[in-house]
Amino acid sequence: MKTYILCSIALLFLVSCNAPKKKNDVALTVESNRGYTTEKVVDNLDNPWGMTWLPDGSMLITEKDGRLLHVDKDVTTEIKNVPKVYNRGQGGLLDITLHPDYSENGWIYFSYASEEGEGKGGNTKLSRAKLNGDTLTSIEDLYKATPNTTRGQHFGSRIEFDTNGFLYFSIGERGERDVNPQDITRDGGKVYRLHDDGSIPKDNPFVGKKGLDAIYTYGNRNPQGMARHPATGKIWIHEHGPKGGDEINIIEKGNNYGWPVVSYGVNYSGTKFTDITKKEGMTQPIYYWVPSIAPCGMDFVTSDMYPDWKGHLLVGSLKFNYVELVRLNGTEVIDREKIAMDIGRVRNVKEAPDGYVYIAVEGDGIYKVVPN
Repeated sequence: MKTYILCSIALLFLVSCNAPKKKNDVALTVESNRGYTTEKVVDNLDNPWGMTWLPDGSMLITEKDGRLLHVDKDVTTEIKNVPKVYNRGQGGLLDITLHPDYSENGWIYFSYASEEGEGKGGNTKLSRAKLNGDTLTSIEDLYKATPNTTRGQHFGSRIEFDTNGFLYFSIGERGERDVNPQDITRDGGKVYRLHDDGSIPKDNPFVGKKGLDAIYTYGNRNPQGMARHPATGKIWIHEHGPKGGDEINIIEKGNNYGWPVVSYGVNYSGTKFTDITKKEGMTQPIYYWVPSIAPCGMDFVTSDMYPDWKGHLLVGSLKFNYVELVRLNGTEVIDREKIAMDIGRVRNVKEAPDGYVYIAVEGDGIYKVVPN
C-alpha cells in the first residue's frame, strides 16, 4: 500500500487576476489538499492499457500484449478467443468499454492494433463482442484503419459513448505527421464517430464530401485520453504533443485541431517543425502543457467520495509518474495539482461505477484511491 499525505501548499508565484493568462500559465501545486491512500487491488500487470467494470463489480483489463483479463475479487481469468493483435511499439490490445445499455445487450467494445488488410504491419481496429463465461463470442468488426504500416507509434486509441449513443474513438497519425492528420481521405490523426453497430451517422461532417465518412475531427496527433463531460455531454480528449504541446481539446463536429501545421511543441531534437501556434480555421486547445507530461487516460470526477475533486478532470502522466488533477471553471483550466506522486507510469485513470477512482500503472497493477 502506498500512502500519500495530500496537503495544501501555497503557490510560489501568484498571477494578477487582472492579467491575461496564457493557456499553460497555470502553476502546478505539489499535492492536493486532502488525504488519500492508494490501495493496490490488482497486482502483477505488465501494461494495463484499458479497464472497465461489469455490472457485478468485476473488472475487464486489457494488457497491451493481447491478453484480456477478467478480475473478480482475488481471481484473475484470462479471456479466450481474443482477436490476434499486432503487438509492436505502442500498438497492441488497447482500450475497452461497455455499451451504455450493456445490461440489456451485452456488447463490449475494444480497440487494438491489427494486421488485417493489405500491407505489412498493422493499424488500429475497433471491434465489439459478447462475453460468455470466459470466452469472447459474437465478435463483430466495426472499423479498421488503413493502410497497415510497420511504424510502432501513435495508434490512439480511446473509446467513449456520448449521451445520444454515438460511439467515438481515436486513431493517432501513426508517425506519418506530414501525411495523415490534415488529409480527410486518409486514416490517422483523427477522431471518428459511429453508431453503436458500426454504421456511419448520416450527419457526420464529411459524408459525401470526398472524405472518410467515419471522421468526426482531424488534425489530431495521438489522443490517448477521452471522456464525456458529466454536465455538457461533450467529448473531451487529450493528446500527446511532441516535445511540449500536449493538449486538452473539446471535440466539435468537423473541426481541424491543427496538427502539425500549428503546435506549441518542437521536435524531440529541439528543432522546430512549425513557426506558428495559431491559424484561422484551426481550433485552439483549451489547455496545453509545456513541458509535456505525456498524458494517458483521463476521466471527470463525479463521485461524492471526492468532494474537493468533484467536477474536475483527472489525467495520468506517463512521463512524471503521477496523476494530475486539472481544476476547471467551465472550460478554463484554473489550477493543476499532483496526486499519487511517484506511483509509476500511469497508463489509465478512471472513475468506476462504485464511485472510486482507479489508476492503472505500467509494470505494476491497478490502484484504488481511497479517501482517508
